[in-house]
Amino acid sequence: MSKTIAGPEIERLIQLLSKLPGLGPRSARRAALHLVKRREQILRPLGDAMAEAAEKVRICSNCGNIDTRDPCTICCDPARDQTTVIVVEDVSDLWALERAKALNAAYHVLGGVLSPLEGVGPDDLTIRRLVERVAEGTIRELVIAVNATVEGQTTAHYIIDQLTDFDVSVTRLAHGVPVGGELDYLDEGTLSAAMRSRTKI
Repeated sequence: MSKTIAGPEIERLIQLLSKLPGLGPRSARRAALHLVKRREQILRPLGDAMAEAAEKVRICSNCGNIDTRDPCTICCDPARDQTTVIVVEDVSDLWALERAKALNAAYHVLGGVLSPLEGVGPDDLTIRRLVERVAEGTIRELVIAVNATVEGQTTAHYIIDQLTDFDVSVTRLAHGVPVGGELDYLDEGTLSAAMRSRTKI
């Protein structure tokens, strides 16, 4: 049984930080110590920013992006090509493509990939909403931009099967995305090249 070395408030901070991706208990302790040491410069503003985000940030009911408005800024942007929709696994992938300025299109965030081993089925993702958007008849091209993993490709094939009755062109990322690679870790040049070289499925 580990001995408590700090007050319950700091222990709770460490416990919550350790739940973040990439932060284990040791990294969480270092982060908590840094935050407490720089209370006025970082800790208080961070707390305010998190409280504001919890209050104002919402999920777009149309595409699944996160924003402070619903529909989100991308869905409401008249300068976007709303006839082309890029399908991504997560919001982090959307951000990666936006940083690359690869294609001035709309998006659809699936919220993950199909994974029977982890109990993730079609109803756990936003595939039904994607099919509804295609059924509305304004989308001409879907760019499947899921990660090049087994689960990602399985998800892509499932989506294609759901769209056989619709007159929509379905393309996917081509050159530049390595097998097993994840979009969020690729550089902007690689993403741009992959988007330009997309091919029909």
